Amino acid sequence: MSPLHPVEESLGDEELARGVVAGDEECLALAYRRWSGLVHTVARRSLGDTQDAEDVTQQVFLGVWRGRAGYRADRGSFAGWLVGITRRKVADTLSARTRRRELLGMAGAALLLTDREPDRPEAILERVLLRQELAGLPAPQQRVLRLAFYEDLTQTQIAERTGWPLGTVKSHARRGLHRLRDRLKSHDLYT
Repeated sequence: MSPLHPVEESLGDEELARGVVAGDEECLALAYRRWSGLVHTVARRSLGDTQDAEDVTQQVFLGVWRGRAGYRADRGSFAGWLVGITRRKVADTLSARTRRRELLGMAGAALLLTDREPDRPEAILERVLLRQELAGLPAPQQRVLRLAFYEDLTQTQIAERTGWPLGTVKSHARRGLHRLRDRLKSHDLYT
């Protein structure tokens, strides 16, 4: 860990918090240096994933800057406020994971419809419609979904394979699944 800058050492937590609330960008940078480790540790322990913890850490400090007028020293310490924001961002991330898993499961079930009963006359039509709708997605979304379903890769593995940032892969997967779900609904392949 790098030594603290003399200005950072001289500012107490309350002074630093007042500076952030007042819109002092230097105070935000100092607050980040002082507390990002705490935020990251809380997020990492809760999420079990370093990349997600890094994303949450960035979201927390962005949220601090945007919502700085909401901090009230009489309700608790600045570090406590940061931990509260961190817990909400962690909960949001966990909810998003759950939604992605549900969407992946539903879309995966739709993709596997034809494998369960290949001799059914409707299975051929379902397979054709499903491939057509998947092919109608934007190329990045299509690539992410094909890698996830047909090669059974995780989002982290997809990011490594494509060279795209993990957040980009997650966005393509989420948008692609939503579009695919909507397209399949129009053909009554998804309920």
